[in-house]
Amino acid sequence: MIINGVYYDYDSMTVSDVIKKLQINASMLVVEVNEVIVQQKLYDEMMLKKDDKIEIVSFVGGG
Repeated sequence: MIINGVYYDYDSMTVSDVIKKLQINASMLVVEVNEVIVQQKLYDEMMLKKDDKIEIVSFVGGG
């Protein structure tokens, strides 16, 4: 699968699994799979496939 433009050899993982594997803080994220935004409540259920294209965007505060 391609995550933020980088190929990863992952298969049969949920969105939550990918977030944990990449060690990303899940509290302030938007995840898009094949150009569709995934609701956070579905992260544990949504299974990703090898040919999926995932974009993960995290929000940071600042001033």
